[in-house]
Amino acid sequence: MAHLIPDAIHKAQQAVMGHKGDKITDLQREFKDPSPKDRLTTDYGVKQTTADDWLKVVSEDRQGPMLLEDPFGRERIHRFDHERIPERVVHARGTGAFGKFRVFESAEDVTCAPVLTDTSRETPVFVRFSTVLGSRGSADTVRDVRGFAIKFYTQEGNWDLVGNDIPIFFIQDAIKFPDLIHAAKPEPHNEVPQAQTAHNNHWDFIFNHPEATAMSMWTMSDRAIPRSFRMIQGFGVNTFTLLNARGERSFVKFTWTPELGVHSLVWDEALKLAGQDPDFHRKDLMEAISNGVFPKWKFGIQTISEADEHKFDFDILDATKFWPEELVPIRYIGELELNRNVDEFFTQTEQIAFCTSHVVPGIGFSNDPLLQGRNFSYHDTQLSRLGTNWQELPINRPVCPVMNFNRDGAMRHTITRGTVNYWPNRFEACPPATVEEGGYAEFAEKIAGIKARVRSPKFKEHFNQAQLFYNSMSPVEKSHMVNALGFELDHCEDPVVYSRMVQRLADIDLGLAQSVCAMVGGEAPKTSSRPNHGLTAKGLSQTEYPGETPTIKSRRIAILIADGYDPVAFSAAYAAISAALAIPLVIGPNRNKVTAADNTTSIQPHHHLEGFRSTMVDALFIPGGAASVQTLAKNGRAMHWIREAFGHLKAIGATGEAVQLVHGAVALPEIAVSVDGDVRESFGVVTLAQVRPGSFGEAVQIAKGTKGFMEEFFYAVAQHRNWDRELQGLNVQVAY
Repeated sequence: MAHLIPDAIHKAQQAVMGHKGDKITDLQREFKDPSPKDRLTTDYGVKQTTADDWLKVVSEDRQGPMLLEDPFGRERIHRFDHERIPERVVHARGTGAFGKFRVFESAEDVTCAPVLTDTSRETPVFVRFSTVLGSRGSADTVRDVRGFAIKFYTQEGNWDLVGNDIPIFFIQDAIKFPDLIHAAKPEPHNEVPQAQTAHNNHWDFIFNHPEATAMSMWTMSDRAIPRSFRMIQGFGVNTFTLLNARGERSFVKFTWTPELGVHSLVWDEALKLAGQDPDFHRKDLMEAISNGVFPKWKFGIQTISEADEHKFDFDILDATKFWPEELVPIRYIGELELNRNVDEFFTQTEQIAFCTSHVVPGIGFSNDPLLQGRNFSYHDTQLSRLGTNWQELPINRPVCPVMNFNRDGAMRHTITRGTVNYWPNRFEACPPATVEEGGYAEFAEKIAGIKARVRSPKFKEHFNQAQLFYNSMSPVEKSHMVNALGFELDHCEDPVVYSRMVQRLADIDLGLAQSVCAMVGGEAPKTSSRPNHGLTAKGLSQTEYPGETPTIKSRRIAILIADGYDPVAFSAAYAAISAALAIPLVIGPNRNKVTAADNTTSIQPHHHLEGFRSTMVDALFIPGGAASVQTLAKNGRAMHWIREAFGHLKAIGATGEAVQLVHGAVALPEIAVSVDGDVRESFGVVTLAQVRPGSFGEAVQIAKGTKGFMEEFFYAVAQHRNWDRELQGLNVQVAY
């Protein structure tokens, strides 16, 4: 039986939407909620007496042929055979959610778009996150760019902001899209590899297109393996324009920064999750929203006046370049919140269709050659996937009035009455709007030039920002980039490919090239034709985005127990984790009830050690209890849980007898543990050997250096990872 949603829940879900829920109200006429009172029917409304047997010729003891005259059987098979639509060529793998957007500071100085100026307005949105290269069935945690596409259902029409989690792109001109995607997708002779760039063709393309150099640095950074969709930045990528009420135009880039900070997986973890839980990111988003921990992003704009367009040493219309914050500060003016999961994946997440050409008055296009091509391509691809009436699909249709003389086509829904279907007409029906009535007006830009297939001189510089990005990384992030390049180029069997890429890396940083060469082979470069300029920029390293405040909300914390666990420590930790809006997950040797040391308390684990893994949580807590610890110490998988969590730099908490369990599992002299009633923190391992009454306070204030166990443990969790553990080389000394 399908999930039944009472009307009261529908109303409660609607209450959190913008515009008083007008998009959900719009969708509600399409909702169907199966119930025991309903009876099975055909698509044409006739009730069916069975869904189990095709009409056939039978006798008492023999099975005869099925009859083609059976309309019910034919309909079920026909509908099943045609359930699939073409998947997206790129961004096929994705998930989405509803939410709302508002501005807390009007941008009326640069735009007349009410969605960006009216601080009293809440605009309903749908956001779709995605990977780029993989098919619909690929894994969530692959190394890839993440799509961040937003449909604003504004009162002036739909605005689609179709971006990524990286502010730049591989190519400058849209004509290169087919080559880029062909090269990055599985190779044509064997359809391998799926959803990754670790192969000859991709890196051959990168070498032969120097304009892709900077973007390749971003994709080799931790930004390409995010911890969660809720912890990625979003960027419009292209240069758009804003037009204010005075007719003044500005160039603009759009930015989203998550409330929870920008955080990533570690590579070993990402690899394992791709097999252990390929839907990890999808489930993470739905879980947070279901638990009421709504993801939020600050919305920012970078603007450049027309007069200043040419004052930079890069072309502001070049999509392979970002605008450094030191030169063009980000002005945060709004907030995005996601607060409602989809009702049905196909009709909403799969059929949602975005077009960069969908803008509202006050927002326009620049001469960015990548954007110009996207404006054509995105609309064109929807025709292939969904047909010419795709904008009538419930998830795509605007909430404002729609009236025009577009007609007919497959699957047309709208019934437009009247005797004329053209303009002008004798009835003066449906005339164009004036600007005063809200009509869209293009900026009167003066253009002078010649027709030519060339790029301006500034478009020909490809290495300054690649160096700037690499220089701005923290030591840990640089190490991860070396390892990422080592992994990718190791999967390139052609020596020409990896040897040339090593030489190309020398154009970014000689030390980087030599480190990668030591891993993958080839001739080590001794000099660089483009010495690293040594400059850095703010806002590029993820370490600059820890989150607005230390928090563990929505973090998953595993609690490992067996029979004989300490009920005091367990209950205190479980309650504190829940109160902090994090998710406690009880893990036992199996999923049968586990009994506490007092023999009166028991609990049903959420998962067992073999069915769930440490990769699926953010931190690990193990309460004491002699019998419980003894059982876990004899369980190889339990010991692997501890070592793997340590290797992945996660916070580990232990109390009572479990302190020595953790100490023994890690077995490193650098890790100091508690031996008495004092809390000890060492490289993200938080321990308390002697649990006394009052060891766990009711209210937990997340702060460094406090005396409370939960306070210290929560602070370690809130840091996302203990990078000092990696910098000191401790994680690689433990087998996991």
